[in-house]
Amino acid sequence: MSTPSAVPPHTSPDPTADSEDDIGEPHPVAGRLFNVNNSNNNEEEKQQKEKEQQEKEQKEKEAKEKLEKEKKEKEKAKEMFIINPAGNLYYDWLFFISIPVMYNWVVIIARASFEELQHNFIGYWVIFDFLADLIYLADIAFKTRTGYLEQGLMVKDENRIWDHYLNSFQFRLDAVSMLPTDVLYVIVGLDYPEIRLNKLLRIGRMLEFFKKTETKTNYPNIFRIGNLILYIIVITHWNACLFFSFSKYIGFGADDWVYPALDDPEQPAFGFPGRKYSFSLYWSTLTLTTIGEMPPPALDSEFLFHVVDFLMGVLVFATIVGNIATMISNMNAAQAQFQARIDNIKQYMQVRKVSKELEVRVIKWFEYLWNSGRAQDERQVLRYLPDKLKAEIAIQVHMETLKKVRIFADCEAGLLIELVLKLQPQIFSPGDYICKKGDIGREMYIIKDGRLAVVADDGVTQFVVLSSGSVFGEISILNIKGSKAGNRRTANIRSIGYSDLFCLSKDDLMESLTEYPDAKSMLEDKGRQILLKDNLIELDPANIMPETKDLEEKVNRLYSTMELMQMKLRKMLANYKDTQRALKGRISDLERLTGEEVEEEDEEEEEKKPEYKIDEEKKEEEKKEEEKTDEEKK
Repeated sequence: MSTPSAVPPHTSPDPTADSEDDIGEPHPVAGRLFNVNNSNNNEEEKQQKEKEQQEKEQKEKEAKEKLEKEKKEKEKAKEMFIINPAGNLYYDWLFFISIPVMYNWVVIIARASFEELQHNFIGYWVIFDFLADLIYLADIAFKTRTGYLEQGLMVKDENRIWDHYLNSFQFRLDAVSMLPTDVLYVIVGLDYPEIRLNKLLRIGRMLEFFKKTETKTNYPNIFRIGNLILYIIVITHWNACLFFSFSKYIGFGADDWVYPALDDPEQPAFGFPGRKYSFSLYWSTLTLTTIGEMPPPALDSEFLFHVVDFLMGVLVFATIVGNIATMISNMNAAQAQFQARIDNIKQYMQVRKVSKELEVRVIKWFEYLWNSGRAQDERQVLRYLPDKLKAEIAIQVHMETLKKVRIFADCEAGLLIELVLKLQPQIFSPGDYICKKGDIGREMYIIKDGRLAVVADDGVTQFVVLSSGSVFGEISILNIKGSKAGNRRTANIRSIGYSDLFCLSKDDLMESLTEYPDAKSMLEDKGRQILLKDNLIELDPANIMPETKDLEEKVNRLYSTMELMQMKLRKMLANYKDTQRALKGRISDLERLTGEEVEEEDEEEEEKKPEYKIDEEKKEEEKKEEEKTDEEKK
């Protein structure tokens, strides 16, 4: 049987004691759990706060992004439909607006002068006038969307474009041209189309179209001549209409000067509209060209009108004919300049008694230049362009040709651009030697067009024929050490027919390579590989002769170091003498103090005299040293 366990008296549990102990001193395990819970709660609160801050930051970022997007969308909305005045759309619109402008300039004066023209086609004129006014109105809206340059940048802000247009003088002309003068038809009737003369103020748009076309076209001289012919026709047309109106004011058939009577039975054709305009145009042409085979005026007003017509004809047509003459001379300016060159060379060859064979070759060479379109000097043509545009043009014209050269295949783009700008075109006639064996190589050549032959010394036997894209002479201009040929040509190359080559001189290549040392070493390595393949390089370093430039540089360095050593030795000797004199002076002072005999003053003076000379020598040596150091630094 199991007996109940007896509790010893000293270890009997006391609830009060246990409770006091629990209150006074907490249990260690419970305290640890309590601290862990507190720390966990603090970490959770921190994490929640961090999450809240991150959420707030994200919301703020999203709000900022939305605001930026809205601003960008507003700016894009403002920049929409802005037309570049240098673009094709603007040019096309100028052509479109020029049609109603020309219509008004030609038709309004004709309708005002010839009544039949106004009455017989009144329905068409109303439609055409309405369409012209609509295009004028659309032109104003078009201008409010046309940007302008400010500090080299295109202004695309709609408000600024509006302000710029409203403050311009062109807006005032446009506003006057859009006045609804057609309302006056109700008051004065349909017989007065001259009330639409305000529509002529849009002529600036047509003139702007002419200017842009003159710069865009590839045949500017032909366009200028056509433009002048148009001006002549318009001026003659206006003068014809004014003559007919003036004749109507005086009275048809009143005298021989005015337009004949409309109801003359002997000449009934003068009453037809076609004869009215053709006769007036004929009279206007004769008057403005100052031919003057017309009846003399009879009235004072007729004399005045005739004098004004003559003056206008002399001034206007003289300027027009003069401009046409200058245009025609400009069209032939290039040919005249080229012909002057040929004449000068012909005269020179005659004075110097050049052989006929060589003279014929020179003249044929010039003829080939002109017929092939290569008479212009590229550098003179492009001299007005900035360097960047020159580089872009040269890249498009010559870059593919330069890339065909093996040694330039992997070079940097900057080096290729510099070399492209220094390529010079040269044209050789049939039988010309581009280079001969043994000549010093100062240029490399790239064949653009034509064929060259590598010939023997007799000039007849051909070994190889080089065509377009071939390159020769690139190794001789690199001065590769160990080359058996050095910088001399190893073959005779002769032009079979007319050949067009690109030439790159050695000086231009070395000038470009000074800023690209890595490219220079790479080109030399490629040249050595090419010479190794052809067995034209000396592998034994003992047989490699140094270049004259290297020897000169070494000798100059030796001379400079020798001079520096001499200067330093002189300085050391001078310092030694100074210290020796100082010691002698101290010894003499000690002898005086001790009462011993001192050397005479004459000896001291003799010693002092060379001191001045030594000081002067020191100064001269120091100056020389400073000059030498400055030269070395440079």
